Amino acid sequence: MGSRNAYVNEIRGIQNSILRMGSLVEQSVYDSVVALMSSDTVSASQVILGDDLIDQMYAEIEERCIILLATQQPMAKDLRMIFADIKILVNLERMADYAVDIAQVVTELRGHPIEAKAFEYIPEMAGIVQLMIKRGLDSYSRGDIEKAKEVCLLDDKVDRLFADSYKYLIESMKCDPNAIVRSLFVGRYLERIADHATNIGEEVIFIATGQREELN
Repeated sequence: MGSRNAYVNEIRGIQNSILRMGSLVEQSVYDSVVALMSSDTVSASQVILGDDLIDQMYAEIEERCIILLATQQPMAKDLRMIFADIKILVNLERMADYAVDIAQVVTELRGHPIEAKAFEYIPEMAGIVQLMIKRGLDSYSRGDIEKAKEVCLLDDKVDRLFADSYKYLIESMKCDPNAIVRSLFVGRYLERIADHATNIGEEVIFIATGQREELN
């Protein structure tokens, strides 16, 4: 009985650690966009430096998952959960990397205030992406399938917003090519973060049902 309790506690501990890492990733994405829109290179540098902690957490949690797989031989739903946990970890780590990419754009634009028109769609897009991350993590925490599916609907909004903005930005390329290119990079990074949030929703559904459902 004691061994079983320790096993269950470790599974819960892994989930809690993933949620803590997810909270850091969510904050990193938020901070990177705020730094971009305010041309704050100090805050951007903090996002870049903070990625080391996220990478460290990723490695530690992944190792705990592997040890659990190797030593406990979990069955059925527990096995699905551990495999899904590892995939969720990967998606969170990639989100953090894209937050760093956004922060690096801030440093690249150092001394060149952003062209407001080129970046005006970013706050709306980032707001949707941040909501996706939050709902994805909430659905994981609660095992909420419906909330996981909601993430997909938000992803469609992100895709449409970026597609519409892309057309406008390409047509405006001659006005300020440097700002337009950097804006397109940021839009693409946010779009990819949204895709990874959707992937988390898919893993939540897999944990609960054992079925793979393509939401993206």
